[in-house]
Amino acid sequence: MPPSSSRSTSPARPRPKDRGAEAGSAAEKPFWKEKPLDALTPAEWESLCDGCGRCCLVKLEDEDSGEIHFTDIACKLLDAQKCRCSDYARRRRRVHDCIKLTPATVRSLTWLPPSCAYRLIAEGRDLAWWHPLVSGSASSVHEAGVSVQGRVAASETQVELEDYPDYIVTWPGKAPPQAKPKTRREKTPTGPANKRQPVRG
Repeated sequence: MPPSSSRSTSPARPRPKDRGAEAGSAAEKPFWKEKPLDALTPAEWESLCDGCGRCCLVKLEDEDSGEIHFTDIACKLLDAQKCRCSDYARRRRRVHDCIKLTPATVRSLTWLPPSCAYRLIAEGRDLAWWHPLVSGSASSVHEAGVSVQGRVAASETQVELEDYPDYIVTWPGKAPPQAKPKTRREKTPTGPANKRQPVRG
């Protein structure tokens, strides 16, 4: 059966917070270590977005098995260089199947990337070293090779729906080697993104 597409969106570009304000005194913990997702303020929620852009890649769902496949096709509103939505305020009016991330959807969406800050906090884990709230730099997510920068093959406006399966890739659903602790860094694989046909039931 032909695949259906799905996507989600994450908050607008987070502003790296002052590290002194985050840390406060030695005994004070940052908000993401103290609060569950449901208790975050709007500003805290927005700042959790690391700006990787992975959730803004078009995904295909096998209508028989329900299996989700990532593609390296970007939502038409994604700025592939900045890894940000170009019309965040009106995104859901312009993209009918855009999914708004909430504490409830974060817990129910099984395809959220393993590096996603919302998923990490929901699972009781800490943010990665490259997250802007930790590094103090919005560019660290790109420098670590976590974002989609330089890895988007095309915009959805450039690809026919029947050709979407040709763009299926696996890397968005995996934790990048660079996202692991520095003492365990692995060599980044080289070569083109893996592409394969989805398995249909």
